Amino acid sequence: MPLKAFCLAVLPAAMALYAEWRPWAPRPEIAPKVSQQAGALIVESAGNAAAFGGWEEVREGVTPGRWYRLSASYRAVGLDAEWKQVWARLDWATAEGKRAGQPEYAYRISPNREITIEAPAPEKAAKVRIQLLLVNAHRGRLEFRGVRFDAIEAPAARPVTVAAVRYRAAQQPSAEANVARFLEAAAAKLPAKTDLVLFPEGMTLVGTGKTYLDVAEPVPGPTTLALAEFARRRNSWVAAGLLERDGGAVYNTAVLIGRNGQLAGKYRKVYLPREEMEGGLTPGASYPVFDTDFGKVGMMICWDVQYADPARALAIQGAEIILMPIWGGSQLLGRARALENHVFLVSSGYDYPSAVVDPMGEILTSTEEQGSVAVATIDLNRRYADPWLGHMRGRFFKELRLDVEAPRPR
Repeated sequence: MPLKAFCLAVLPAAMALYAEWRPWAPRPEIAPKVSQQAGALIVESAGNAAAFGGWEEVREGVTPGRWYRLSASYRAVGLDAEWKQVWARLDWATAEGKRAGQPEYAYRISPNREITIEAPAPEKAAKVRIQLLLVNAHRGRLEFRGVRFDAIEAPAARPVTVAAVRYRAAQQPSAEANVARFLEAAAAKLPAKTDLVLFPEGMTLVGTGKTYLDVAEPVPGPTTLALAEFARRRNSWVAAGLLERDGGAVYNTAVLIGRNGQLAGKYRKVYLPREEMEGGLTPGASYPVFDTDFGKVGMMICWDVQYADPARALAIQGAEIILMPIWGGSQLLGRARALENHVFLVSSGYDYPSAVVDPMGEILTSTEEQGSVAVATIDLNRRYADPWLGHMRGRFFKELRLDVEAPRPR
């Protein structure tokens, strides 16, 4: 077939893929430039920093309670911040056209620039507006392809049983003796099947009368070996706080041990209170997130909860559970970190409750009794949606303004 004839045959077919799509913007003054080219939906800023809009298609016949998946790929040219300038959204509506529930956002982008939303249609939904948008970009171009909207099965529950230990060792002669008392106390109270066990901050220090430097040890070292045996014996993930020595530096560290007893990772406390700095400790400089066999886990320690950025950094990287070994502090802050980042937060402390908090900031279980354990089975696939604000995990991260630099103290 001659090239001209081929093009005349293919282009109408490509355009037909998106025949029902229409340009959309909140108002004409900020509408970006849109076009359809070779099977792609194109959105261009055209030099307007206020640009907000793109393409929209209305799909009829959605069923309340049924799950749906929107998927698409895109190519971006010249954008400054794809994470906030590329939007895919499902905006549910009743048969009369009124909004039903709250919109759903694609808030994670895969390395190959594929975007996905999986969500149930809310009560009274009869149709959905599928929107592919360019947001507040003074320059750049988006090309959306392979757009699909399909009914899917609801995700299966993803239950995880977590346990937060409440124990305070006292008058022990050494770090090793302290650890042994902690493990004995936990073993006496833990249920037979526990996926994750959390111990407090500084379990090698509390009650010994020693200094940070006295009990500092390498990681891996004696304490991680004891925790590893405990993890293997119980077939559980285990996290705990200790003092880590690495060369000339000493860190307030939390370690994560896998069910097989292997060291899965460690986190060095970033925010040190002045007492720890005066005691010779060095702050950490990163917020790692760890993959487990049940989901993604991050850790922060005690004073970190005073600041918004540690929990936010973990959640941005996909942490579903934040583990917080802690000495003492305000539980209000812990609940706020869970709520604002839409994650579970598990704490184990001395002068702070050992507790499990859900993504709405509600306390699922809590204990302050010496030698006890707070246990909860949580579902990592459960949606926690606010009736007025919607599913906040997606909305919070899509509307987060990390591009606006906060002033520094002077």
